[in-house]
Amino acid sequence: MQDILRKVTQAFGVSGNEEEIRKVITSEIEKYVDEIKIDAMGNLIAVKKGKSSAKSGGAFPGRKIMLAAHMDEIGVIATFIDEKGFIRFSNLGGVSAFNSLAQRVRFKNGTIGCINAEEQLEDYKNLKLEKMYIDIGCKSREEAEKLVRIGDAANFTGDFYVNGDRMISKAMDDRSGCAVLIEVIKAQPKTDNEVYYVFTTQEEVGLRGAKTAAFGIMPDCAIAVDVTFSGDTPQCRSREVKLGAGPAIKVKDSAYIAHPQIRRELEELAGSNNIPYTLELLDRGGSDPGAIQAAGAGVPCGGVSIPCRYTHSPAEMVSMEDLKNCVKLVELFIKK
Repeated sequence: MQDILRKVTQAFGVSGNEEEIRKVITSEIEKYVDEIKIDAMGNLIAVKKGKSSAKSGGAFPGRKIMLAAHMDEIGVIATFIDEKGFIRFSNLGGVSAFNSLAQRVRFKNGTIGCINAEEQLEDYKNLKLEKMYIDIGCKSREEAEKLVRIGDAANFTGDFYVNGDRMISKAMDDRSGCAVLIEVIKAQPKTDNEVYYVFTTQEEVGLRGAKTAAFGIMPDCAIAVDVTFSGDTPQCRSREVKLGAGPAIKVKDSAYIAHPQIRRELEELAGSNNIPYTLELLDRGGSDPGAIQAAGAGVPCGGVSIPCRYTHSPAEMVSMEDLKNCVKLVELFIKK
């Protein structure tokens, strides 16, 4: 899984610009599924067909299971280029001004720039994106416009690095979830049901891809895999979630409250199969389950989360053991 994770994290895929990461994922899974399609929102939907009617058994014996992980990442978008070639920008997703300061960004065409703040800014406590700019090393607006145009998006750069069980990279949110689904696809858990593996777009800007994908599929039940904040760094907010403590079963976030039967099923599967897990309760931030559960007449939906340190930074950290246990839990849910 490490090689897959390296490929997907290093691909370009800012919200609304998921073409490159979609191609990478497609190349990894196309031999293992029966059908691949791309919907109007750019979601990548891979289908593993089941039998025409499902055998009864388990909490949800319906014919359609949707598994989702968003493939977009946070980034920035050029909004103005001044006479000296400096680029003003806005955010695509939850971009922190403090995490962005002195970081490098890469535009889709490969142009690299560095982010900095206006020198006249005296109080960095009030640092805001509108007081910052991207420097791509040009001397004039005309020179800069040959490389970057208004509306061009860029991602943050962050190399993939492994230290034992821990892996660091940009875009672990949520390419680590994408890697989990890719591994599940390749394992091909046996089931009588149709499984829809959906790599969603524009999660970081409002759960948009998951909403339309779920409406188009109208699954009988769903699971979304994403990262979540860990609670194991110095003086962080108190959370049960920790790196290496297993996947986190989502209870709530600002967009979602767990379906009780799905949550119970996930906890029972983890407990009876010796998979370590914690419970996730986020006081801020929403994720794809919130959009999926509200599609159409409603979808019973659960969330399985990967503990992640330094989320929405170019150096997000996850545990390989957590990813492997996440794969096991999702496979068990499909089989059940």
